[in-house]
Amino acid sequence: MDFAFTPEQELVRSSLEEFCAREMPREKVREWDETVDFVPEELWKKMAELGFFAFSVPAEYGGEGADMVTAMAAFEVLSKYSTAVALGVGATVGFGARTVNELGTEEQKRDILPRLARGEVKFSLGLTEPAGGTDILGAISTYAVRDGDDYVINGQKIYITGAHKADYISTMVITDRENPKRSRALSTFLVPTDLEGLEIRTIPKVGCHACAACEVFYQDVRVPASSLVGTLNNGWYEMLSTLNPERIGVAMISLGLAEAVFEDCLAYAKERRAFGKPIGQFMAIQHYLANMATEIELARNLVYKCAWLCDNGFPYHVEASMAKMYASDVALRAATTGMEIFAGYGYTMECDMQRYWRDSQQMVFSPISQEMSRNFIAQCFGLPKSF
Repeated sequence: MDFAFTPEQELVRSSLEEFCAREMPREKVREWDETVDFVPEELWKKMAELGFFAFSVPAEYGGEGADMVTAMAAFEVLSKYSTAVALGVGATVGFGARTVNELGTEEQKRDILPRLARGEVKFSLGLTEPAGGTDILGAISTYAVRDGDDYVINGQKIYITGAHKADYISTMVITDRENPKRSRALSTFLVPTDLEGLEIRTIPKVGCHACAACEVFYQDVRVPASSLVGTLNNGWYEMLSTLNPERIGVAMISLGLAEAVFEDCLAYAKERRAFGKPIGQFMAIQHYLANMATEIELARNLVYKCAWLCDNGFPYHVEASMAKMYASDVALRAATTGMEIFAGYGYTMECDMQRYWRDSQQMVFSPISQEMSRNFIAQCFGLPKSF
């Protein structure tokens, strides 16, 4: 077993740490939380120049072809500076680069991947619908009907990350309405967001302000049949290749958030004085920090194990669900404890702790609830389906 990063991965981490410290200082991240609804375009361009979007694009399409461990090493640094920025960037990397590279035709790859590597296009995933989030198969009603060389899409998606800034929405729809088995009736289309009949509105959220969620309406949206990504009517099973890595990504974003909480709490415990001494000298505060550090280390090992399993071709669906469930719980517990350590100051908008706490709330139910994660994990150990 080797728990060390390679020299190349260490270079990625140190380069991104320098970039984030320079381009994403606390003052800017606080400002973005109050003033923008997505990753600022100037920052996006600078990240592209750094080569961030090229990580997950194969070399033959203008990328660097980095493995999952390397990509997660970069996301760990980015997530520590801003949960919202990591979410916005992750949508394009996960739902764009991975989807097109694994499921796209050669024509789609040559058209989209080089532009994505240069940071010229953004992606989001149109999956969740108003009738249900985790229950995709039972809730989906958006459908596409073949009309000559095109498909016509009608329906509605909700809580779609960054759709208002995306150039493409990878949209899952019903393409065989007669088939009662939904898992064999779904397909995915790359839907450009400038098409007639497509309407997008942002939904105000408690946290992660700099990466808005959206409601998307499809009214007779016409896309060419060549927009199909993957196999007709097999979209559900093919999309799992995107959903499982997404859980690793969300786990890493949660981990980065928890690390930011810990670093702020540790510094505050050393500086804040009460009863004539630093509060970090009190046993209760020490225990808070010790527990937080231990949980962060456990989550970190689990997330990187998932990335390693993915890179080496081993099954990792169970571990990915475990990582997402555990890391997001760790982030929420850390932020809640951080609010207690910072006390009154933490409750003010001048303090970053309240933002960590608000942002942590989204991690526990997105992209899958903790309860459904536990149900899925239990079923993988042979227990009967609970719903």
